[in-house]
Amino acid sequence: MSDCIFCKIIAGEIPSRKVYEDEDVYAFHDIHPFARVHFMIIPKLHIASLADAQPAHQALLGKMLLLAPRLAKEQGLDSGFKTLINTGRGGGQEVFHIHIHVFGGGDPVRG
Repeated sequence: MSDCIFCKIIAGEIPSRKVYEDEDVYAFHDIHPFARVHFMIIPKLHIASLADAQPAHQALLGKMLLLAPRLAKEQGLDSGFKTLINTGRGGGQEVFHIHIHVFGGGDPVRG
């Protein structure tokens, strides 16, 4: 989607602080963190929200969820972390490209 900010991040049109990338997913640090560690995992395939996911997306969504603990540990969240998927306007979703927030480690360090 040409107007999707996350699609532009994946394409390299908008800079990000990359955490991880493979052929299916991209993970990067949130620009407005609500914890010391806060990153998002997004699919490279544009899916607007969890409500728009189809059975064909099952493996991709599973891959994203299984990647969360590995990346959380690599980011120093050894004792645990939170995940969040906002779905739809009523669910607080602001960017309509499905994404998993992974965060923890206390309050963000503001500089």
